[in-house]
Amino acid sequence: MPEDKNRALAAALLPLVGGATNLTSIAHCMTRLRLGIQDRSLVQDEALKALPAVMGVVEDDTYQIVLGPGTVARVTPEFERLVAQSRDTPPAPEPESAAPSPPTAPAGAPPPPTPPTTAGRPPASDAPTTADDLAAQGAALKARQKSRNATPVKLFLRRITNIFVPLIPALIGCGIIAGINGLLTNLGQLPSVVPALAAIASGFMSLIAVFVGYNTAKEFGGTPILGGAVAAVIVFPGVTHITAFGQHLSPGQGGVLGALAAALLAVQVEKRCHKAVPEVLDVLVTPTVTVLVTGLVTLFGLMFVAGEVATAIGTGANWLLAHGGAFAGLVLGGLFLPLVMLGLHQALIPLHTTLIEQQGYTVLLPVLAMAGAGQVGAAIAVYFRLPHNRSIRRTIKSALPAGFLGVGEPLIYGVSLPLGRPFITACLGGAAGGAFVGLFNQLGDAVGSTAIGPSGWALFPLVKGNQPLATTLVVYALGLAVGYLVGFLATYFFGFSKQIRTELNAPSDADAPLHTSDEPTGTDPAPTSPGTDRAHDTDSPAATAVTASGSASSAL
Repeated sequence: MPEDKNRALAAALLPLVGGATNLTSIAHCMTRLRLGIQDRSLVQDEALKALPAVMGVVEDDTYQIVLGPGTVARVTPEFERLVAQSRDTPPAPEPESAAPSPPTAPAGAPPPPTPPTTAGRPPASDAPTTADDLAAQGAALKARQKSRNATPVKLFLRRITNIFVPLIPALIGCGIIAGINGLLTNLGQLPSVVPALAAIASGFMSLIAVFVGYNTAKEFGGTPILGGAVAAVIVFPGVTHITAFGQHLSPGQGGVLGALAAALLAVQVEKRCHKAVPEVLDVLVTPTVTVLVTGLVTLFGLMFVAGEVATAIGTGANWLLAHGGAFAGLVLGGLFLPLVMLGLHQALIPLHTTLIEQQGYTVLLPVLAMAGAGQVGAAIAVYFRLPHNRSIRRTIKSALPAGFLGVGEPLIYGVSLPLGRPFITACLGGAAGGAFVGLFNQLGDAVGSTAIGPSGWALFPLVKGNQPLATTLVVYALGLAVGYLVGFLATYFFGFSKQIRTELNAPSDADAPLHTSDEPTGTDPAPTSPGTDRAHDTDSPAATAVTASGSASSAL
């Protein structure tokens, strides 16, 4: 049964991350189980990667296990349940006598033989690059970039990301329902159901500020419910009777930006109250002062200022694509993968959410999603350019389905980035796709998304614009096609120097077919399909470490 399968996977994961006592936090996003780890040395990376359901692992501010969309949402509750049960169960008594230590080698004895490397072959510096080599290079690049990203600004942006990532499932669900409702409205079908769907789709968005306030206080060390309480002031209908800066306030003014600022202020007020107020009065005074002070500042300052900023963001985004659409799309689509590398893409999440809150969709996300299309096109070109490197081709073949759905990390850190030039040509494909979508925005056909998170083909159910839905869907599909095509052509013709292509194309021992007594010599075994016999397929995406960005989808 599905529950048994999810429970079994959770049970397999728990001991490999050091058990329940080694976990400080558990959460999940679109594709990843995110764990706070106490002792990193207890985590068994290779064993985790060998599990059939694991697409890869990520080490960032949290330890992230990539399980894929859908799977992670089902496995996480089972994992949390097992952790709770494990913590409630008293530990077994330790045996009275310790196990004997392994015998030591006599003095002067030769050292034990070195175990063979992966696939039983010794490392050779002159050997052609395989998927294992690329994975190692990708992991090293990720580690170096992670150390560079550990700046105060980027760490702050990661915390902002942690505030919005838990909201993505609701944004997606409500966005799809809003799309269905719009389709029924345009077709004039089910008029009695349309108001109900509108209420379901709009209810969460009308209160999103409260959820942002709650998550902000939780992330920055305050009391979550107090963060939600001060953010609730923003959406209270009675604010229409309050005047600030010579204007009457309106419910929702300032939106998620105002809620973010209010909750951050509430955390600071609460912490100072805890220090200044005697313990006997803390439970009464601290929440009262926190809500009162922050609420007044929010009403008579933050709502107006945040509202002006939010309006400027919406106006600026629309103006940018309406007047310089093709150029803006080219820049945004071409630079998104490098932004992910630098950790700066996280600053876009509040902007997307603000645009969705204002106008029902964000015009930036479909443009940025073209970066994933360029990456897919580049990977396909690498596949055809290296016909004899079965190791890299196997990795690409396994990772492409996820790439089409917007999960691009295995392709980025397992193929294009370690190879170098194909990463650049992938960015060219993203630039071309972004320019195409931006051009149509400039011509008056805005292409947007009603939610953040998905990318690639997974974004189709969330596409929305100012033209009929069919037209908007066609523009987005053609943008993906342009990204695929340009990424493919740029990589095919310019992705490798002649020398590098010759070296990568030379068959190695790792690429040689395996022969058994039942298999005639000279025939290749059937290709391993994704997710099968993963313990033996050391070159699969499960053996690659992926970046903390997520896909264009997880990064968002």
